[in-house]
Amino acid sequence: MESLNKLLRMAISPECDPQIFDCKLDESEWEKVHSDSLRHLVAAVVYRAVRNLPKEKRPPLGLMFQWASEAETVKGHNELLNAEAAKYTELFAAKGRKTAVLKGAANARLYPDPFMRHAGDIDLWVEGGRKSVVALVKEMGYELDEFGENAPHHVHLLHTGNVAVEVHFKPSSGVLSPLANARLQRYLEREILNTERVPEGFWSPSIKFALVMQLAHLQRHFFNEGVGLKQFVDYFILLQRSTADERREVASKLGSFGLKRLAGAFMWAMQEVFGLERDRMLVPPNKKLGKKVLAEVYNSGNFGFNRINSRDLHGMNFIRRWFTNRWNSIRLAPYSPSEVFWHEVEYWRNFAKTFHLRIKHRRISIWDLYH
Repeated sequence: MESLNKLLRMAISPECDPQIFDCKLDESEWEKVHSDSLRHLVAAVVYRAVRNLPKEKRPPLGLMFQWASEAETVKGHNELLNAEAAKYTELFAAKGRKTAVLKGAANARLYPDPFMRHAGDIDLWVEGGRKSVVALVKEMGYELDEFGENAPHHVHLLHTGNVAVEVHFKPSSGVLSPLANARLQRYLEREILNTERVPEGFWSPSIKFALVMQLAHLQRHFFNEGVGLKQFVDYFILLQRSTADERREVASKLGSFGLKRLAGAFMWAMQEVFGLERDRMLVPPNKKLGKKVLAEVYNSGNFGFNRINSRDLHGMNFIRRWFTNRWNSIRLAPYSPSEVFWHEVEYWRNFAKTFHLRIKHRRISIWDLYH
């Protein structure tokens, strides 16, 4: 992964200096770099570096054409995402609601090239709380997913065309520890009101909000599906765009939000991958945990692409699947013991809630009914 890391460093530097990439790769090595960049959804980011390399260091011509085509597709999707985010912003504004785009398009505009981030869906926070927001989106004629009014922090709008849309009535999915989560949500609910209208036509939250919310998002995904280099690039760029005062304020609150321990591991990993300077870090780097985090990131791919998934679990019997899931949770305890503890509490709480279904279907495991 060393070659990919160097290309990423080059790509996300404002000047895109080709001297950062001091390697000369053969065809098979370039194929591996390209494959890894796709797995982590950073192919278009890396292409910014590749196209600025001197001719003698570039990949074979066929791969260059393929890479260019992929980057152009990503650019087109970003343009579509920006237009759709602006459209939904205006639709909710017409109903008198404040909104803010979370992650996604709000992150992309901070990149050296705002069209090189691999675009996903639109995460749109709408003020008003669960009951009011759910009622509003129904009044506006949108059909919701099966969770609907029971969704914990957002609803998926159905039939929205080429772009998936999540409407959030909470600014974050938060952390699992109830006390830490209450503190986190109170902070984010205050900070999300500090938005700015950006040229792309939507409202973007403050850097402070993004640093806290996206760190909580990273932690939540790390303990479930996994995180990849795309999410690390996002967070590195947030750190680069933040001020010293913003970082100090955020750092002072991470302990009370249950985010400080894993933040140290992430800081070390970003130092290794991107050369993150010490004065840009939120907390001191934790090398011991950071090395393990980075191994997980490399192995997982984008949001756990390579971690054990539903298809893998289908082939297991109940006992093996149960032990696999418990081990996947418990082995992550060093990163945040409280998060793992509350993860297990949530598991057993859900087990108790679905006990009537287990009786109805006369089976201990009802996992296969939903996967």
